[in-house]
Amino acid sequence: MALIGSELLAKVKELGDASKSELVRAAGYFTHKKDGSERLNFTAFYEALLEAKGVSLGDGNSKTKGKAGRSLSYVATVQGNGNLLVGKAYTAFLDLQPGDEFEIKLGRKQIRLVPLGGADEEE
Repeated sequence: MALIGSELLAKVKELGDASKSELVRAAGYFTHKKDGSERLNFTAFYEALLEAKGVSLGDGNSKTKGKAGRSLSYVATVQGNGNLLVGKAYTAFLDLQPGDEFEIKLGRKQIRLVPLGGADEEE
């Protein structure tokens, strides 16, 4: 059973040095595929972690505000130099730290970022 609320926060604190994959697994955010392999559900883990920290996404809550109190738009625009920027307010929601690495998965007109070493939950 997946941990939520204070139990989830306690587990994350307890396993502070663990990898992201180990945290997701220890908190119970995984399923087994038909072939017996494990699928880690990073999205559900991060959503539960945000909720446990009091951050509610998409309901107009003041915690979904970026710098200067502006509401986050959840839209990114390709800049003139070709870069696509995801701002600090978004990475802070997921408690991402400098040096965190992601695999870039390209689809038809889409880009997905999957934590390095994690399973892609939509495979």
